[in-house]
Amino acid sequence: MASSSTHTITASSSTTISRNYDVFLSFTGCDTRKNFTDHLYTTLTAYGIRTFRDDEELEKGGDIASDLSRAMEESTIFLIVFSKNYAYSRWCLNELVKIIEVMNQKERLVLPIFYHVDPSDVRNQRGSFGEALAYHKRGANQEKKEMIQKWRTALKEGANLSGCHVDNQYETEVVKEIIDIIMRRLNNHNL
Repeated sequence: MASSSTHTITASSSTTISRNYDVFLSFTGCDTRKNFTDHLYTTLTAYGIRTFRDDEELEKGGDIASDLSRAMEESTIFLIVFSKNYAYSRWCLNELVKIIEVMNQKERLVLPIFYHVDPSDVRNQRGSFGEALAYHKRGANQEKKEMIQKWRTALKEGANLSGCHVDNQYETEVVKEIIDIIMRRLNNHNL
């Protein structure tokens, strides 16, 4: 089973919330929320793996950016579901920058999942990833251009990690593979 330790964090409303996540899911809702990511989330929680998913865990009326940042800091493993429209979401790209930062600072596991996308397109920002970054670059001021460069670096780093591919196989097989990886990591982490 997943670890049972928790951390106490204080929300902006001065209430104390006890949270610690085994897994943080980063995904774009328009591509995978109601299919792959939902199946993955449901399976993770069925195995007792505490999983952060934005539509389940964000407090209504809370500060979304700080709640997301806090959840990332409190997570042990990150699953990044790279899909066709992932790079069109500034939220996803900003999450990715933070995830890579946490991975490098705290030696956390980041497992990319390439959902019907080629890892080399993510790494080299081709296809929909190149189109999305070009979209963000239109009319960008210097500050936004610097942010886009951070996104590019994070996409490259994320795509260079060993991960899972969802293409023409049964998605349940990929979900099982991901669960096995996470359970091994959590069991080793808790020794």
